[in-house]
Amino acid sequence: MKIDVLTLFPGMFAGPLDESIVQRARSTGALELQVRNLRDWTHDRHKTVDDRPFGGGPGMLLKPEPVFEAVEDLRRDGTRVILLSPAGRKFSQAIARELSQQEHLLLICGSYEGFDERIREHLADDELSIGDYVLTNGALPAMVIVDAVTRLLPGVLGDDGSSQDESFSGELLEYPHYTRPAEFRGWKVPEVLLSGNHAEIARWRAEQARRRTQERRPDLLK
Repeated sequence: MKIDVLTLFPGMFAGPLDESIVQRARSTGALELQVRNLRDWTHDRHKTVDDRPFGGGPGMLLKPEPVFEAVEDLRRDGTRVILLSPAGRKFSQAIARELSQQEHLLLICGSYEGFDERIREHLADDELSIGDYVLTNGALPAMVIVDAVTRLLPGVLGDDGSSQDESFSGELLEYPHYTRPAEFRGWKVPEVLLSGNHAEIARWRAEQARRRTQERRPDLLK
């Protein structure tokens, strides 16, 4: 998979995407990731990417010209262009899985007061938000999406089954996990997990997953 990230703050990406699973995917060639500076598609000496909104109001908007030029340079057959902003649909594990099937993602990080509406109307294929809150810009959401998508690529986790049996892979949160020692400070691992009875263990895990979901995220059960 190839992912291009278009941002005004490429320095923010140094570090988080050079470690752990994302770094492993990049080193094996499962992921080709490029972080690009939107200012590279400007033509004035100040490298201007924003301007005041028509009709007045606070803040500045990203201008259409550099964004359109950048996307037109980077887009190819199979590219999915995604805006990152608080106005987008909420990102989820299901969307991450959907995006992991794409050949090329082009993530455009919002900044300032957002995008000129013509970018939304005539350039973007989708618009995503990672939650109901406002961040300084779209760099952190882009990192979240890159990480969530990368770990779903074939072979990246080592065992592809690892991504099938975790929170949000279905409609439930993941069940509790335990490891050695079987007793720690008087707290014991549930006996069923030590029984070796795989059918009983599966039933216990399903029950615990539903109970945890009911307690913490009942909205997932609706």
